[in-house]
Amino acid sequence: MAAIHSSFIPLNSPYLEHTFPNRRKPAKRTKLTIVSVGSDVRNEEVVIVGAGIAGLSTAVSLHRLGVRSLVLEQAESLRSGGTSLTLFKNGWKVLDALGVGDELRSQFLEVQGMVIKTESGRELRSFTFKEVDQTQEVRAVERRTLLDTLAKQLPTGSICFSSKLSKIEKDKDGQTLLQLVNGTQISSKVVIGCDGIRSSVAKWMGFSDPKYVGYCAFRGLGVYPDGQPFEQRVNYVYGQGIRAGYVPVSSTKVYWFVCFNSPSPGPKVTDPLVLKKQTKELIKTWPSELQNIVDATPDDTIIRTPLVDRWLWPGFSPPASLGGAVVVGDAWHPMTPNLGQGACCALEDAVVLAQKLAPALEAGPLAIEDALSSYQNERWPRIFPLTVRANVVGAVLQLENPVVCAVRDNLLVPKLIRLGPMLEHTNFECEPLLQTRV
Repeated sequence: MAAIHSSFIPLNSPYLEHTFPNRRKPAKRTKLTIVSVGSDVRNEEVVIVGAGIAGLSTAVSLHRLGVRSLVLEQAESLRSGGTSLTLFKNGWKVLDALGVGDELRSQFLEVQGMVIKTESGRELRSFTFKEVDQTQEVRAVERRTLLDTLAKQLPTGSICFSSKLSKIEKDKDGQTLLQLVNGTQISSKVVIGCDGIRSSVAKWMGFSDPKYVGYCAFRGLGVYPDGQPFEQRVNYVYGQGIRAGYVPVSSTKVYWFVCFNSPSPGPKVTDPLVLKKQTKELIKTWPSELQNIVDATPDDTIIRTPLVDRWLWPGFSPPASLGGAVVVGDAWHPMTPNLGQGACCALEDAVVLAQKLAPALEAGPLAIEDALSSYQNERWPRIFPLTVRANVVGAVLQLENPVVCAVRDNLLVPKLIRLGPMLEHTNFECEPLLQTRV
């Protein structure tokens, strides 16, 4: 989340593999198969694949513009896992446009600033967000609460659960044909892929798998039934190849993370006791408040994830749309969480796409394709630099060399960081969503 700029990245760093486009082959373009559609096929105007943040915010954006969409979710219910995510003012502007901002604000604390410490507890720097930008707004929001709030804005029947995608094809009329594992077939003018980093829609469109960036993260939500004792600020702790952070979410909950270097993602671990033990081992000599938050975390809520991203190199990555199919959020541009912009950018994508798509739906296939291309042309210049910047920030913060870390802790962080540039990426104007269809 802290945007820290530095040139201290060794030339043999695995993080630099992203920076040379000639190391990555152009993505294989999708070969379209044209099929005939039978009478048992369900016809829809807009289908959204995935009921995560990107999918639900896109559905709500379209709904507010008078466009009905069908959301397909492979799980049996909205995602109950996950911990929390940080939303800056750009995310809150979108949530206000969707009509849910105030409802969420009432449940989560506003974060006033941040403090950066060493693993020994020495404070390196502290900031107040409104020192530089009086309009800044930062809150950590529980993912499940955000999903529930968005879902409530949709008409009954908008979300179909247990609807896993099996195959995507083009029909003879140029529409996209979706076949589900349960045998259901749906033909749609527009298919919006919001199905995350392992997106089936993105894969069909020719996107490569996201690339592992060299480190993993433990995450959790500490619970304090009698009230959590922390100030309303983000706390970062920097070590050598390890970093951690925590931030109050509400009066009784505190979100935390621990990032650690690993040459590979490693085997998937699901045993909650093992996850907590591994986390505590990493920070056993670190400030006691961080260890106490991990202790206060219910075992079954701790998750471990390898961090990945995808750099959308011009000429190497497929376009964001293919005919009437388009990708949004992590399905298009997975990024590391180092700027706190993954969810914010998904929210931005949603409103931009909806505003371009809604008026085009009645004008025919060419207008739809133009609208989807316009969405990509507007979003790419914002998304690509943010993805790169987030990666570089993470690379700097995960460095292990003790000399370089000493320079970071004694020069870069205390004396060279400026708060203004750290928050420039949160500037985003969101137009009101006014209904264009009756």
